[in-house]
Amino acid sequence: MSQTLLNMIDNPSLKGREGNYETIEVNLKAILESWQISLFSFEWLTPEGQIRTPSQLPEKEQIKYETVLADFKSGKALDRPILGIGVMDNVEIGARRDVLLTLYAQGVKTLSVHVPKSNVQDFTPYL
Repeated sequence: MSQTLLNMIDNPSLKGREGNYETIEVNLKAILESWQISLFSFEWLTPEGQIRTPSQLPEKEQIKYETVLADFKSGKALDRPILGIGVMDNVEIGARRDVLLTLYAQGVKTLSVHVPKSNVQDFTPYL
């Protein structure tokens, strides 16, 4: 499934700072391979790097998953995730990881995301 079929909107947390970010389309498999080493990935990924099933997620994350899934299936607009590069030169998901990971679990291969303009070159391997 291509992101062009998705109803994605700018993340509202960028309000007033839109000029500092660029919207790019990334390969989600490559993003997850990098994000797997993040200290924040344990809630959503198994130690092998697979997305946890909804029943394996913490309750709070299960609710987010189900909400994103329902919005996706109904065609409702979803906020673009915000990505950056972490201190270990890996991808970090700054906002809306629930959107990125739920869509990947649904078979979405590429996704439109926001990245800081200062990190655009760092995302070349993930395009």
